[in-house]
Amino acid sequence: QVQLEESGGGSVQAGGSLKLSCTASGPTFDPYSIGQMGWFRQAPGKEREFLAAHTHIHPFTYYADSVKGRFTISRDNTKTTVFLQMEGLIPEDTAVYYCAAGNGNIWFQYGYNYWGQGTQVTVSS
Repeated sequence: QVQLEESGGGSVQAGGSLKLSCTASGPTFDPYSIGQMGWFRQAPGKEREFLAAHTHIHPFTYYADSVKGRFTISRDNTKTTVFLQMEGLIPEDTAVYYCAAGNGNIWFQYGYNYWGQGTQVTVSS
């Protein structure tokens, strides 16, 4: 079993910044068996959308067009924690942000086996 725990959400004014963290743990967690860790978000009344992913074997980062240039994903050297640095936040970024880990298609929810419970990000105008 693998657990993912997010932190760092909160409320911020438009133009502000937040940094989310997600730490993986569990008795069967092996960071080298996880192909990628990523971030998704879900706004009220909308589908969950991919934001960014960081792959492990050949370290590379992927971003949705909606956040490219504003959000940065990174991973610590132990490969157990992934971060999402968010800059230039706008009200449309308001959502619950989820961390995920898996070995499938990085762009879609079905590519991830493990999910965190989510952390709320609220951006006010």
